[in-house]
Amino acid sequence: MTPQEMVDRALGLSANDGCVVLVDEGSTANLRFAGNTLTTNGVARSSRLTVISIAGDRVGVVSRAAVRDDQLADVVAAADAAAREAQPAEDARPLVEGGPAAPGWDDDVRPTDIGVFEGFAPALGEAFAAAEAGGRKLYGFAEHRLTSTFLGTSAGVRLRHDQPTGRLELNAKSGDLKRSAWTGVSTQDFTDVDVAALGSSLAQRLEWAKNRVDLPAGRYETLLPPSAVADLMIYLFWSSGARDALDGRSVFAKPGGGTRVGEQLATLPVTLSSDPGAAGIGCAPFVTAHASSRESSVFDNGLPLGPTDWIRDGRLEALQQTRYSAELSGLPVTPAIDNLIMRGPGDEGAPSLEEMIAGTRRGLLLTCLWYIREVDPQTLLVTGLTRDGVYLVEHGEVVGEVNNFRFNESPVDLLGRLTEVGRAERTLPREWNDYFQRTVMPAVRVPDFNMSTVSQAS
Repeated sequence: MTPQEMVDRALGLSANDGCVVLVDEGSTANLRFAGNTLTTNGVARSSRLTVISIAGDRVGVVSRAAVRDDQLADVVAAADAAAREAQPAEDARPLVEGGPAAPGWDDDVRPTDIGVFEGFAPALGEAFAAAEAGGRKLYGFAEHRLTSTFLGTSAGVRLRHDQPTGRLELNAKSGDLKRSAWTGVSTQDFTDVDVAALGSSLAQRLEWAKNRVDLPAGRYETLLPPSAVADLMIYLFWSSGARDALDGRSVFAKPGGGTRVGEQLATLPVTLSSDPGAAGIGCAPFVTAHASSRESSVFDNGLPLGPTDWIRDGRLEALQQTRYSAELSGLPVTPAIDNLIMRGPGDEGAPSLEEMIAGTRRGLLLTCLWYIREVDPQTLLVTGLTRDGVYLVEHGEVVGEVNNFRFNESPVDLLGRLTEVGRAERTLPREWNDYFQRTVMPAVRVPDFNMSTVSQAS
């Protein structure tokens, strides 16, 4: 049974008032390497069926992996029964009306395979040789996923989206394993990954690390590269649900009630946005909600998505909204979108990270952040650690590597303290890339980044 047939059959089997069916067909190819040697490679396939049954204002959801033809009726019956036994859903709304089936709906699913690395693998081998000659060791992995999502509803929706997702994480270590540097990239198909340039960047950072400088905790002028900015902005984005703001549970809650939409958050005119059609980081142009939550609603499945500014010119413009929460807040319906873009004023003429380093009298240059955890949702204060390289910059040049730190900062508060925003580029977040990879971010300068304690992590 094809995914399309599964959608149509499941809809026909449901005996309740309404039904939503999602089929996710996934495939993965990967390469893993250590010590300048390829260690493993493989491919995998997956399939998941989600049936959302609606009985009046009650909802039942059943999700199963690898459903066989003879199991389909039981899955639908279980969802129907769960709906009849459920409590009323506060987000219940009429299902989104459908039209003609989306272009490509009937096309076969074409899974990814190891061939996606055809051009990348030889370049990786050359990087291994260069690292070996330079006394360095490379570790990491390359992964490519392709997920085809089929959405059908009893209201006539028939939508499909094919999502390619690729990432490379590359870690270089000195021959004695005492120095370490990291880089990562996001890609759709690995044809645009410059492994040689990444390897050269890591080699330079290991050279910087030969000179060790110990610094105490404190507030430092700090350059955050795009990857670190992505991790902080993703967490801000995940925390921007309208329901939590309306209930006074988040940093976006307005004292006395309501939300902070319309308030100025950043002194510089930065924009944080999402766009399903953004080049290189495109994502589903419609809502796919496998279950309802405070930020999503199964009743919104199939709702069209378009370019959305969350922050425009430094001003909070929108929060993540379902149709239900939009009615509560009186604000437009702005569902979550699976990519994130941050740009500063005059982005095309903005400085590169290298130019920002050259313009630094004294400060720190980070590589990435990890183990980020929330401390206070009311201010969005988070804590975490630096990792794989913190460098001291003096008079426009990197003069050595310093110790790691634990930091305490709020992404929202940081927006109000930025003094420089670099040129935006596609990047891979270090902490959150298992869940969110499609980002375009700039490097930023913060005059007083809070390195709260020295970390012994190496």
